[in-house]
Amino acid sequence: MDITSIILWLVIGAIAGWAAGKFVRGSGFGLIGDIIIGIVGAFIGGFLFSLLNITAGGIIGSLIVAIIGAVVLLFIVGLFKK
Repeated sequence: MDITSIILWLVIGAIAGWAAGKFVRGSGFGLIGDIIIGIVGAFIGGFLFSLLNITAGGIIGSLIVAIIGAVVLLFIVGLFKK
């Protein structure tokens, strides 16, 4: 894994976390929080998409999977917070 891949992970994580925060609660979680939520969401989204045998290629596909996974993550966390 080279530095470009790591930077791409961080950028996609930040965008996905920010977008999921907007969908679920109306605001983001700060840069570090958005990156963490986005990266964890990408793993969750990848797992869910693999269970459904759906493939998403390219950067846009990865971003969509990460956003969906991050929304699912925030929804589940929201259920436990109540």
